[in-house]
Amino acid sequence: MKYKNLHPWDVDPNQAIQIQKQLRDQLILQKTQETYRRIAGADVSYDKGSDILYAAVVVLELPSLQIIEEASAVGRSTFPYIPGLLVFREAPILLKAFEKIRQEPDVIMFDGQGIAHPRGIGIASQMGLWLDKPSIGCAKSKLFGDYREADLGAKAGSYTPLTYRGKIIGAVVRTRDNVSPVFVSAGHKIDLATSIELVLKSCQGYRIPEPTRQAHNLVNKIRVEGDKSKAPGGTQMDLFG
Repeated sequence: MKYKNLHPWDVDPNQAIQIQKQLRDQLILQKTQETYRRIAGADVSYDKGSDILYAAVVVLELPSLQIIEEASAVGRSTFPYIPGLLVFREAPILLKAFEKIRQEPDVIMFDGQGIAHPRGIGIASQMGLWLDKPSIGCAKSKLFGDYREADLGAKAGSYTPLTYRGKIIGAVVRTRDNVSPVFVSAGHKIDLATSIELVLKSCQGYRIPEPTRQAHNLVNKIRVEGDKSKAPGGTQMDLFG
C-alpha cells in the first residue's frame, strides 16, 4: 500500500496537537463507497515504558472474514506515551506494516478512536487521512464523550449514542450478549451507521471484531517472539532492518 506524507512525526506534543487541529477539517465523515470486499484490522503492541513497538495489519475478505494477508513491522519510537496523541507514537511503525500489504483493503478498522477524541481526530481518523482510505475506530474503552448505560441493551447488536455537548460523535456497541461494549466512531471517508454495521458484521462470537482481534493476536505473537529473541541464550532478531 502507498500512503500520503501529510506531516512530520518527529514533533513535540504541542506541535502534535496543532497538527491534529489542522488535519481535523480535512476529514470526510460520509460514506464514500457502496461495497466493501476487503477489511483490514490494525493494532500496535508495546510496554508503556519501552520504545520498541510491534505493529500488525491483517486483511480479511467480506463477508466470509477469511484472512487473505498479514503484515507486521517492528521499530522504535521516541514520542512519549500520551493519551490523545498515541498516533504520533504508533503511526510510523503501523505505516511500515501497511507498506507491505499487497491486497489493498476497502476499509480499515483500528483498535482506537475515530472522531470520538478530544480534538475530533483519533488514530483511525489521522491514519485514514494518511492512507486515504475509509477508516473506523473500534476501541475497547472510552476516551471521550458521554452515554447513558441504561440506554444500552444487553443483547448483541444493541447500541446507544456517544455524545459530546449534544453532538453524536460515536456509538457504544454491544457485540456479545451481556458483555462489555466497544466504542465505535467514524474515522475518515465513512459514516457512523456504516461503521457500526461493519463492526457488527465483523464479529464472530467474540467481543472484539475479527479484523482488530486477528491483528491483536498477530502483533502479540510477534512481540512474544521478539521478547524470546532478546532473552539470554536467544538469537537477537533484526528489529530495524
